[in-house]
Amino acid sequence: MKINKHIERGAGAAKIFDSRSLAVDYRTLTPILRPGMQVLDVGCGTGGISKDIAGVVGPAGQVTGIDNTALFIESGKKTYADIQNLQLIHADLFDFNPDQDFDLIVSARVLQWLSDPLAALIKMKSLLKPGGMVSILDYNHEALEWEPQPPQSMLQFYDTFLRWRADAGMNNHIAKDLPKLLETAGFVEIETINSDERYDSSRADYKKKIGIWAEVAGSTQMVKEGYLDDALRLQAIREYTEWMEHSAVSMTMKLREVRGVS
Repeated sequence: MKINKHIERGAGAAKIFDSRSLAVDYRTLTPILRPGMQVLDVGCGTGGISKDIAGVVGPAGQVTGIDNTALFIESGKKTYADIQNLQLIHADLFDFNPDQDFDLIVSARVLQWLSDPLAALIKMKSLLKPGGMVSILDYNHEALEWEPQPPQSMLQFYDTFLRWRADAGMNNHIAKDLPKLLETAGFVEIETINSDERYDSSRADYKKKIGIWAEVAGSTQMVKEGYLDDALRLQAIREYTEWMEHSAVSMTMKLREVRGVS
């Protein structure tokens, strides 16, 4: 499963993944979980969401999480070692050939980074039981909303970020395309559920969440690759941070869960 120029693959990302939960970060999935289910979580990170799914499917069920970043899997194995029905495996999706098929395959915020999401969906379908379900949760980055608009330096940085992703073969509006991709992969009974993430002052993690773009701008990767002047990058961080402190009202990241049956 080729992941393009991912800027969240180190220890800092592990902390982000550890903070994720089913209730907050995949809240639309809960109604379709049942005790006894066999579930595969593709691109599970450290297993933050996987461990909550394991709690819902119970001891008669099993959750297998796979991720192709060894650091995440090793971290998750230590953190969730006491969860008996959770197995975390360092594996690439396309090299993963388990002895069993699954009732449900989930993948949260992963396809946005893949160069060939259709191939990934076809592979997932091959791992499902007849009548099994896939659930994909992902973003439309082109529809991000800030209130009010942040400084021009951040808007310019963000536009460059989207161009950088697109040049690497990543789909910036994958959420919009998911229903058609699932249909092309052979899934039926396709359903789309809105799962937008709105961050405002009513949330305890408000500043942390809207601050993600200052963190993204903290990477010099786009500067090194010739996409961005470093002075603009630093200006975007400085002015966005000031906007967060004095002007920001909300940020909404457009997110969809799309389900299909094999």
